[in-house]
Amino acid sequence: MHAALIIPADFGSRLQDERPVAQWLIDGSDTMVSNALLALQHMPFSDPLAKPSVNGKNLFEMALFFNPARISAVNIVPGLVAIVLTMTMVMFTSAALVRERERGNLELLITTPIRSTEIMLGKIVPYILVGVIQVAIILGLGHIIFDVPINGRLDQLVLGVFAFICASLTLGLLVSTVAKTQLQAMQLTMFLLIPSILLSGFIFPYEGMPKTAQWIAEALPATHFIRVVRGIVLRGATLMDMLPDLFWLLGFTALGVVAAAKRFKKRLD
Repeated sequence: MHAALIIPADFGSRLQDERPVAQWLIDGSDTMVSNALLALQHMPFSDPLAKPSVNGKNLFEMALFFNPARISAVNIVPGLVAIVLTMTMVMFTSAALVRERERGNLELLITTPIRSTEIMLGKIVPYILVGVIQVAIILGLGHIIFDVPINGRLDQLVLGVFAFICASLTLGLLVSTVAKTQLQAMQLTMFLLIPSILLSGFIFPYEGMPKTAQWIAEALPATHFIRVVRGIVLRGATLMDMLPDLFWLLGFTALGVVAAAKRFKKRLD
């Protein structure tokens, strides 16, 4: 929930005097939503006795939390973490098996006694550290250059990042089991990246999208991670507060590894 409206018991009497009739409690971590709600400060009531303002005083009081200065970078930088990780993690792993197949190294993997699941996990693990370094650079520069606060605990942030990195790498593995060439892998990666940018809440508010777009957004790991990273970084939330999104990322990783292992056949055809 991005906002809550508090209406006092003496609402009717406040319409006749100079006191604000109600108060909006606004989550400023999403600047687009907060800007839309702040516009209500000047909205007139349908009641003929009500006016947009009384003696220059607005009828609504606005309490803006987490980003009172309405700095766009505070909202953009945490979301940028999800977009950059989606692009790089999916791209890295989507080309992993395809590259091995094109170079002929897949024959060596096939002749080894390791199982398909172990091959999938082996393709994921090396890139986890790369993703953590990317997050540290983005949030570090955002904090130093744009004064983006980090209100939550770092250990909670690391665990949330780890869950999303694993989910993104798993998505890349699924792409690599479908693509036949590295060019196909890159094209499929872009096909996943564009919805992640447009539908995850990074650009447009999730609540303002049509229901069909929301269903698609719920299937994207970036949507859940943007909620997690904004909650921890901006609102100081914990993973216990974000359990539905965390469980979705972990479940997606587990199911994705199993699906990729099932699709990967230890043969060359």
